[in-house]
Amino acid sequence: MHVRQAANVVELLEFFARHGAPATLAEIADALGWPRSSTFNIVGTLVDKGYFYEPRHRGGYFPSPRWHAVVQAIDEQDPLPSALLDLVDEISRRSGETTALGCASGLSVVFLHVCQSRQPIRYNADVGTRVPIHASSAGRAILGQMKPGEREQVYRKLVFEKYSDSTPMGIEQIEAELRGFAERGYHQSHSEFIPDLAGVSFPIALDARRLCVVVAGPVSRCLERRPEIAATMADAIRRSGFAAPGSLAERPQI
Repeated sequence: MHVRQAANVVELLEFFARHGAPATLAEIADALGWPRSSTFNIVGTLVDKGYFYEPRHRGGYFPSPRWHAVVQAIDEQDPLPSALLDLVDEISRRSGETTALGCASGLSVVFLHVCQSRQPIRYNADVGTRVPIHASSAGRAILGQMKPGEREQVYRKLVFEKYSDSTPMGIEQIEAELRGFAERGYHQSHSEFIPDLAGVSFPIALDARRLCVVVAGPVSRCLERRPEIAATMADAIRRSGFAAPGSLAERPQI
C-alpha cells in the first residue's frame, strides 16, 4: 500500500534534510515536481499544525523544532539500549564493513541503526533501508526466531520475486538456509537481493523483540571472509550479552 499524501510529507522532510535552508513554495514545488496548489496545501497544513514556520517573513519555510520534540518523545517510549548500538558500531569497526541492526517490518527487515564502512567501495545503507525477509541473511535471522506456524503465515504472503540468480524462489530453499544456521551458528547470503553483495547475520536477544545484526560488503572482499566475519561478530555479541539461543555467539569458546 502506498498513500500518496503520507509519501509527500516524507519527501518534503527529505528535501529539507538535503536542502538545509528555508525554501519558498515555488522552490519546493520545482524541486519535488509538485503542482503549486498541492505544495501550498501540504505546507499550509503543516504550518497550521506547528510543524513548519517562516524564519523570516516571506523568506521561505522550514521545519519547526516540533518535529524533534515529537520524535524524541516517541523514542523515549521504546529506546534501543545504547549498548546494542555500541555493539553494531564495534562490529563495523572490527570487520571493516557496513553493519546494521534490523527488525521485522511486514515482509521486510528495516534497519534501525547503521554504521557505514569507511572503505571507498562498500555497501551503502541508511536507517530505514528495507531488505526482503526471504532474500537476505538479515531476513532469515528474523525468520529463524519464529515458530514454524508463524513462519508458514509469512510464507503464504510472500511473492517470490527473482532479484538475482541466487534469490531463494521457494519455501524449501529458505528452510534449507535456516537449517544451515543450525550447523554454522550464523546466517549468510550471497547476492540474493543486491548483486555482488555478501552478508553475515546473527539473531539478537532483547526482551521479546526479534532483532538481528548484519554485516554486508562486496563479494570480492567478503564472500570468502564470511566465516572470519562471523567469528568476529560472535565474539562481540557474546561479550555484549545479546547472544540469541542457537547462534555461534552462544556457543562456548573452545
